[in-house]
Amino acid sequence: MTTSKTTESPAATPLFDLQSLVVAVRRRRRLWSAFALLGLLAGAAVAVLMPPPPSAVTKVLVAHQEDQPNDTGTLIRTDVELLGTTRIADKALKSLKSSENPEDFMKDYRGTGVTNNLLQIDVTGATDAEAVARAKALADAFVTDHVRRMRDAAKAEAKALLEQRDRMRKELTQVNKTIGNRSPESDPKSSASIESLFARRAELNSRIADFDQRAEEARVGTPRIIAGTQVVDAPRAVRHSLPRAAATNAVIGCILGLVLGLVVAAVGAVVADRPVLRREIARNLGASVIAELRRGALWRAGPWRRRRTREARERLTTTLVRAVRGSADSVSLLELGCARDTGVIAMDVARALAAEGPVVVIDGLPGPQLAKSHREPGDPEVVSGERAAAEPRQVRRLGVGSVAPGTAWTDLQYLGGQTVLVVRAGHGSAAWLHTVARQLTDQRIPVIGVVLIDPDPRDRTDGTLWDGQHTALRGHFERLARQNEAGGPRTELRSRPAVRVPDSDQEAR
Repeated sequence: MTTSKTTESPAATPLFDLQSLVVAVRRRRRLWSAFALLGLLAGAAVAVLMPPPPSAVTKVLVAHQEDQPNDTGTLIRTDVELLGTTRIADKALKSLKSSENPEDFMKDYRGTGVTNNLLQIDVTGATDAEAVARAKALADAFVTDHVRRMRDAAKAEAKALLEQRDRMRKELTQVNKTIGNRSPESDPKSSASIESLFARRAELNSRIADFDQRAEEARVGTPRIIAGTQVVDAPRAVRHSLPRAAATNAVIGCILGLVLGLVVAAVGAVVADRPVLRREIARNLGASVIAELRRGALWRAGPWRRRRTREARERLTTTLVRAVRGSADSVSLLELGCARDTGVIAMDVARALAAEGPVVVIDGLPGPQLAKSHREPGDPEVVSGERAAAEPRQVRRLGVGSVAPGTAWTDLQYLGGQTVLVVRAGHGSAAWLHTVARQLTDQRIPVIGVVLIDPDPRDRTDGTLWDGQHTALRGHFERLARQNEAGGPRTELRSRPAVRVPDSDQEAR
């Protein structure tokens, strides 16, 4: 058998196929949906089983000596850090008459700068009353500490200014003593030095007045800061709504679970390398996709079955019957990931062929899917591989087997000289599809085509191989059937190359 060695250009094969990844992730919707559902349930469970501890909140208006309209929040951030010190915690614990360690108490509260001058204090406790008491003690301790610091700063500033004023006064006294009763008019020879002394005296008087004013402003500003720093929102217990908390946690858990599920699905799709698109499956198997069927269309018939489902199965059966009828050799259906579905398809094809003559189905599946399937009176007989040799030669044979891992490859030729591969999209890896194509080539079993089970409904790729006439066998059997009806020579298809095998594993991928 001759195999095609047509290779694809490296530029034509992208390093990363985003379309395949999106399709693979979408097909794993059960996985990431399960992650999202698990996250939703976990979030709701956390809200119910681990409710937040009793807490209280209070707000303090903080006035600063250095307040500026363009302040970026540096002062309030400093206040937040000061609130989280052991000095404030120790003062609050002393007012509560508690022996708790300040370092441990600091873990139960936190401060937040709402605005440049508004500080919010959140405190937790064993009960609501304890949380409210803790919040009040912390607010009072912070206000007291802030007022003391501002008063000390104002006193220090006023003291420094007054000391500067006193030094200026001493210098002024010395200058006045030097001037005495002299004037520029009374002593023309030293008028220049006397004028400089007069200028120095005027400067010292101005600076002394300035220091007096600044010291007074420092003393006056302190009461304003003290009065401006106060608790503006009395401590109160925070009421927690269990339904709202459960709903919020559930939404957060659902989003996190969904993101995690999508990541796991994407990584799994890349690592597994399981082709889903028609073009990928056809390229790796070296055979064209001749038909496809959604998984739901293979369920047992019933009064609830819709017309579209029935028409899809009828179209698939007609396509396969046409291929089997035009074949000069027996045909087998070999499944990969869809043993039960392949058995249903085989019985549909056998019933259609039974109208033209006796048909027997050879069961080569590893499990009891076909042997124990429901059959109606008048259905073709299902026999095992051992009994198939005893059937008369005029009886048409339709083999059903598997190419899953562990297949006895040498037994496939007894199921049929040609085969139709029934493959579930996304089941086999690219390496295994390549292996199937190689093994069928070695067994000299031409592949008529591929029936794709459960294709992606949004797949718009073409599953036909166009790089050689021998790879498009759908029209070949129609031409062969017309030749047989016209009495022309019957062509032996086993001598025709029907499987295009990629030259390397890299091309298969």
